[in-house]
Amino acid sequence: MGISHTAYAAEASTGTQVDQTTSPSTTLDTIVVYADGYRSTGTKTALNPNEAPMSYTRIDQELLQKRQADSVNAALRYEPGISSESRGTVSVFDEYNIRGFKTYSNFYEGLRLPYDGAWNLMPQVDVYATEAVEVVKGSASSLYGYASPGGMVNQIAKTPKSIPEHEVQLRLGNQNLKEVAVDSTGPIADNLDYRFVALKRQKDGQMQTTEEERLLINPSLKWQATDNVSVLANIYYQDDPEMVPSTPLPAVGTVYNASYGKLDSYAYAGDEWNKFSKEVFMPSVTVNWDINDQLTFKHILRYTDAEAQQRNMYNSGLVSGSDKILNRIAYTTDESMSNWSTDNQLAYKFDTANTSHNLLFGIEYQETDSAATYYDAGAAGTPNLDLSNPDFSQINKATLPLDTYRQDEDIEQSQLGLYVQDEMQWQDLTVVAGLRHDKFESITEQTKAAQGAVYDAQTIDNDASETSGRLAAIYDFNNGLSPFVSYSESFQPVVGSNFITNEPFKPTTADQLEAGIKYLSPDRATQGTLAVFDITQKNVVVADEINYRSQTQTGEITSKGFEVSASHMLNDWVDVAASYSYTDAEITEDEFNPDVVGNTPAQTAKHKATLWADYYATDKLTLNAGVRYEGGMQLDKQNSDELPSVTLVDVGGSYQINPMLTLGASVNNLFDKTYVGACYDVNNCWMGPEREMSVSLKARF
Repeated sequence: MGISHTAYAAEASTGTQVDQTTSPSTTLDTIVVYADGYRSTGTKTALNPNEAPMSYTRIDQELLQKRQADSVNAALRYEPGISSESRGTVSVFDEYNIRGFKTYSNFYEGLRLPYDGAWNLMPQVDVYATEAVEVVKGSASSLYGYASPGGMVNQIAKTPKSIPEHEVQLRLGNQNLKEVAVDSTGPIADNLDYRFVALKRQKDGQMQTTEEERLLINPSLKWQATDNVSVLANIYYQDDPEMVPSTPLPAVGTVYNASYGKLDSYAYAGDEWNKFSKEVFMPSVTVNWDINDQLTFKHILRYTDAEAQQRNMYNSGLVSGSDKILNRIAYTTDESMSNWSTDNQLAYKFDTANTSHNLLFGIEYQETDSAATYYDAGAAGTPNLDLSNPDFSQINKATLPLDTYRQDEDIEQSQLGLYVQDEMQWQDLTVVAGLRHDKFESITEQTKAAQGAVYDAQTIDNDASETSGRLAAIYDFNNGLSPFVSYSESFQPVVGSNFITNEPFKPTTADQLEAGIKYLSPDRATQGTLAVFDITQKNVVVADEINYRSQTQTGEITSKGFEVSASHMLNDWVDVAASYSYTDAEITEDEFNPDVVGNTPAQTAKHKATLWADYYATDKLTLNAGVRYEGGMQLDKQNSDELPSVTLVDVGGSYQINPMLTLGASVNNLFDKTYVGACYDVNNCWMGPEREMSVSLKARF
């Protein structure tokens, strides 16, 4: 969405941001001065969102704080074309649909956070350690390789500043929320700046008996080695000893009335035994080198070490003849992962007759080793749950027969990508042309056993080479209007093999056609974007409804639609922003299930509309409110029913007590609506987030 009071400045080396002081009598633009070596998510150049020939949004720190977003999912609530809380009660990963296509893995500082594509361990970066969340809609593999067809979300890290700034924040709220956070930055020496970000958060999970707890420590140093060379060292550590796992509920009792009525928003299908914990350690080094006025080099190297342990349950539906007794299967997963990632970018600016070029050459490499051990107690060994009168203390750890089934996997993956891009400008026309070739390799060592006896051991090799391109153009009419058009491609490697041919799966591929128009008024008080898109994804893995392990790769999904967003500064007192998106996703091929061809995939909202307003009541008091609507989401891919639409209201505000202290408050889902966020099928539904209230006290000095 467009963000009022915001203008984008050219790339600068100070790494500072000029804060806005809001006044009812004076209107000032926030001038964002990007950190040294910053290159935007959309093009890996300094081309800002308003000038980029694609749907591209930057959600800055100011807006993240207004909404007091605790997660990337929450940060995306007002972004058109994104269903961001399909599993709103779950905290173990960030899951959202962009333009009808699901993604689990964010990007952090331009590098994809590692995920093996098969299990539950997905590193996350807390929003408090994030300077901005940048969203690129559509296929982006010409720069990033492995990426979802619908788009990507990149979290920009907080980095050291040369001007001292210090912040301490205390926050309390319902669900027994308690949080303390620190953000301190400034110079250590003439050529050395630091930043230290830390957070401790505890709260009750929405589902009964669940809890959330997080410790974040994020120190960084920036060394200006010479006038032309800077080195940034960053350490990101996050420990989540308590997280809320994905434990689904049946549609009966959530979507439909049961004999006991409907379940509350805190309903749970698990047990006190259930638990999910995760620990992530990510050190990184970034080098920016201005070789001369025309040539610049950027190097990023990051290591990730992560592990997760899970005790959880899935269900196999209600007991025959009952609408309240749930069949459950208890399982555990023990996962670990290590990853090396590096991206090396060489940019060369030069002019020819009437044309300026910004050539970008890049080499990216990622290597991931992951391991997972899965234990399953089976339906016979797991006690059922009476949803009308749940007992959450039925599991006896000592007698639970977790050796009923066991699966071990060791997965080694690597991806090498070579890319080139030319950003060309002829007067008011900007053209971006890019091409990337990726070599992906994956080896999976898999062992399956029942009652301790191995019955299947195999090695699965998944190798793929893929070339992805993008050609996009935008024209500035010098009256605020800038039409754009683009064609882009993407691919995603798939782990596993075809059960018919025993051949490894090929990567899924997709292409997108997009056209639109952007507007930015001369006084920057009004801005907006309209985009239409058409995406086709091929080589989609489809499975037999009876035996989900019987998989082949003959599926195809298309998604067509449009998105419109706008913001306007009504006067010195009020800003408003609104958006609407229409996403028409359709299953166009499915060999196993021809009856679903023509249907809408599950967990995709067809309609989404939002409205957000800021009211600057005085020079000290700011109030804000938002309304968001989603509708047209299907219960399952059979489209047996449509989930009820939902309209939610969010409110908040801040009061500056004195130059140092600011009091803030926010309420999400103000009227505490109980609703189903999404369903995969009739056995797997997740409630939407209940009302969340918090107050914060922030000291800046």
